[in-house]
Amino acid sequence: MIDPKSLLREMFDAALAAAMPDKVIANHLPEPPKGRVIVVGAGKASAAMARAFERAWDGPLEGLVVTRYDHAVPCERIEIVEASHPVPDAAGAETAARILDLAQGLGADDLLVALISGGGSSLLSVPAPGVSLHDKQALNAALLASGASIGEMNCIRKHVSGIKGGRLAAAAFPARCVTLVISDVPGDDPADIASGPTVADATTLDDACALVERYGMTLPESVHAALADPRNETPKPGSEVLTRAETHSIAAPQASLEAAAAVARDAGVTPIILGDAIEGEAREVGTAFAGIAKQVRQHAQPLPAPCVILSGGETTVTIPKGSTGRGGRNVEFLMGLAEALEALPDTYAIACDTDGIDGLDPVAGAIVSPDTLARAAAAGYPVADAMSRFDGHGFFARLGDQVITGPTLTNVNDFRAILVL
Repeated sequence: MIDPKSLLREMFDAALAAAMPDKVIANHLPEPPKGRVIVVGAGKASAAMARAFERAWDGPLEGLVVTRYDHAVPCERIEIVEASHPVPDAAGAETAARILDLAQGLGADDLLVALISGGGSSLLSVPAPGVSLHDKQALNAALLASGASIGEMNCIRKHVSGIKGGRLAAAAFPARCVTLVISDVPGDDPADIASGPTVADATTLDDACALVERYGMTLPESVHAALADPRNETPKPGSEVLTRAETHSIAAPQASLEAAAAVARDAGVTPIILGDAIEGEAREVGTAFAGIAKQVRQHAQPLPAPCVILSGGETTVTIPKGSTGRGGRNVEFLMGLAEALEALPDTYAIACDTDGIDGLDPVAGAIVSPDTLARAAAAGYPVADAMSRFDGHGFFARLGDQVITGPTLTNVNDFRAILVL
C-alpha cells in the first residue's frame, strides 16, 4: 500500500541527496599547480562545497567564499562569509570585492578554484563604476518582480557588474581558473549559473537594454548609464583572458530527477521524466501539468499506472505592481495545479525548491492532495483568493501542507512530482 505523501517526500529527499557537495565534489578535483591554490566561491551551496573541497584536497590552500545567511558551515582553511540573498547587501559587496582582489594577485603558476552555485548573482555583487549598492539593490528588486527568465535577468546583471560575466576569471589571468558548478538553471548553461563570473558572455549591452525596455523596468539612472557605457561590455567567447579558464558541472537537475525516479521504481511506481528545464509562468505551468495528469489518470494506456510525473527547471512569478504578494514559484505552481485538477481522485503532488527556500520565504514548497481545495474552502481561504493575492505560502501554511527543510546546502533548482495512483 503506497502512502502518497510519504513517497513524494522520499523522492524529494533522494533528489537532494544526489546533489550534496560531499557526495560529488571529490570526483572533480583539478590537477595541483606549481604555485598557490586559492579557493573562492559564491552561492547557497558554496560553503558546503568549500568544506567538501578542503576535505578532499591533499595540499595547501586558502580561500574566501560568500554564501547566504544561515548557510555557512565550518571550514578550516577557507573563510566563509554570509550575506543577503536575493537582494545584495554590504556584506556581500565587500566580500565580492575581496574575492576579486584575491584573483587579481595570482600568477601563471597559480590556480584559482571557483565554487559556484545558484544564488551567487546576488551574493557576488561588485557594482559597475558609478552604480551604488543601493542602486544595485533596486535593480535586483526590479528584476525579481519583472517576470523575466533567469537568463534574461542575468544578461542585465552581468552588464552592471565588475565581477560577473567572466570578469572574475579575466581578473585571475594568467592563472589557471577551474570552476566547479552546481547547476540551478534550465539547460545547465554555466554562463547563467550565478551570472557566470568565470564564463565567457555571449550577450551584449544592447541585449540588456532591449530587455529593460521589453519588461518595462523602472531602474535607477546610474543603471541606465552603466548599460550605455561600452566599458561595461563583458569578455566574449574566444577572449584571451579566458583561455586558461575551464568549467565542470558536478551536480545538475537531471541527476536529481533520476535519483527520484529510482525511488519511485523501488515503490512499484513508473516514473515519467518530462524534463529538467521547464520554464514559464508558474501557475500557468501548473495548469498545463494538471492537463497531463488528467490524461494519465483518465487514459492510462499506454502509460502504466501508478506513475509519477517528474520535472525540474525554473518557472517565474510576475507580481503586479502594487501587490503585496510574495510569490514563491513552487507554491504558485501548486495552486495553479490544484485549481485545474479540480480534486482529481488519487492524484497528489509536491513542488519544492531544492535549496529549501521558495521565493522569499524559508519554506521549500508544499504538497497537494485530492482534498486540498475542499479543506481550503472549509478553512475560509479558497485557492482563488490566495492566487489573487499571490499568497501561496499563506495558503499552504493554513492547510498544514508546507514542506520545510531548512537550508539544504545545495541547489539544483525546482523539483516537482505528480503522483497518479
